[in-house]
Amino acid sequence: MSDVLIRAKGLSVGFPIGGGMFNKQILKAVDNVSLDIEKGSFFGLVGESGSGKTTLGRALLKAAPITGGGAHYSDGEVDYDLENISKEQLKDYRKRAQLIFQDPYAALSPRMTVRDIIAEPLEVMGLTKTRAETDARVREIAAKCRLNLEHLRRFPHAFSGGQRQRISIARALVSAPKFIVADESVAALDVSIQADVLNLLKQIQSDMGLTFMFISHDLSVVAHTCDHVAVMYLGRLVETAPTRKLFAAPRHPYTKALFSAIPSLDPDDRGTAQKLTGEIPSPTNQPSGCKFHTRCPFAIDHCKQVEPKLETDGSGHDVSCHRWKELMAPEAA
Repeated sequence: MSDVLIRAKGLSVGFPIGGGMFNKQILKAVDNVSLDIEKGSFFGLVGESGSGKTTLGRALLKAAPITGGGAHYSDGEVDYDLENISKEQLKDYRKRAQLIFQDPYAALSPRMTVRDIIAEPLEVMGLTKTRAETDARVREIAAKCRLNLEHLRRFPHAFSGGQRQRISIARALVSAPKFIVADESVAALDVSIQADVLNLLKQIQSDMGLTFMFISHDLSVVAHTCDHVAVMYLGRLVETAPTRKLFAAPRHPYTKALFSAIPSLDPDDRGTAQKLTGEIPSPTNQPSGCKFHTRCPFAIDHCKQVEPKLETDGSGHDVSCHRWKELMAPEAA
């Protein structure tokens, strides 16, 4: 695991729902997910709304309960079993793993100045001993996020969406973490501001040697930013590969459908989008066999009865589909 920061094996997250002691159902938000996130990488996680992306990210931060399988964190200084982590270890892990929230408007307290917002993790975690030390650290991180001293005196309402997201990024960075989950962190921003924030994240990753899990539904953003991408559907990984390989030759029908929906910049290109019929099935009443078979145009009886395993060809390109080889054959020809 020398090059792996986070390793999940069969990780599951379930939430009991329903009334009464004997009528409870389990909502499987994340179901048997295995993945490796390498140190210093920008790992992308994509899928439709309701596919379990956010819950998986929170489970790796130990902010959602791990109800099956497990996950391991190792940064060269500490090794933590996230399923059985102690209170003292969790306190230290909070310094090493942070979250950038999706909504920069709701994530910041309107009653605190920017200086106090960024300084709060330092004070809560006891990372600085004096106010002067705290202020020095806040100014250092603010400068990395392109915030000046005047900004630190203001309240969040005085800033635009892009500026607020830079404040959120600064708050996440101030404890000097090793691992950051960016949950749809540019989804609420204008396109031009998105590019600015993404470039900032890439620059910070390079300067500080951080590892990112970047959760998004925007495939064009993922293509620009990430080194490795995993595709999630109904709580499970259906495909994972290095970004270039995945975008050059997607194998799973769900991945192909997502890619075909990316708008073209060519005004004469009418596109060949593969329309997916129906909605994602309920996590409390999942279909048998392949979870995607209810919406897949290539599903056969075997798909409906037997659940496919995530298999690899040895190049790091994993796919969970019974028919991917025969479906790729016409394209290869």
